[in-house]
Amino acid sequence: MTTAVCPGSFDPITNGHLDIVTRASRHFDEVVVLVTGNPTKTSGLFSIDERVELIREVIAHLPNVRVDSWGGLLVDYTSAHHITALVKGLRSSLDYEYELPMAQMNRRLTGVDTYFLLTDEKYGYISSSLTKEVAKYGGDVTGLVPDSVREAMAEKYR
Repeated sequence: MTTAVCPGSFDPITNGHLDIVTRASRHFDEVVVLVTGNPTKTSGLFSIDERVELIREVIAHLPNVRVDSWGGLLVDYTSAHHITALVKGLRSSLDYEYELPMAQMNRRLTGVDTYFLLTDEKYGYISSSLTKEVAKYGGDVTGLVPDSVREAMAEKYR
């Protein structure tokens, strides 16, 4: 069984993230959406637990996808769970420049391979940071994030 991890902070998960996870689920037996970050930190819009719950809601239709969280090094998670594949979405060459050294370091440390999926062009401009900024000032984030996430964001910014 081949398991891949899609790591990220997912604060919040966007439609771009969901597209990458959905596409990865067609290529691997199991996909773990791994919410990374320090679980004791409260910075960010959503807590780690809130992010995990929101992701569970939006991936419920994908039977081979599950959610987990991790506060340490990603390679420690992959080693502990015998995972040899990471999946990352790339929006632009800037993402590639950022992700390449991490992919090479992860491979050097544990042999884990990173698979890059190019973001669908309709999601290429979406980022968690931008959606938070738009929502914070009352802008409409419909189509940028799943509906349940949009509602949770609106509740946070009330």
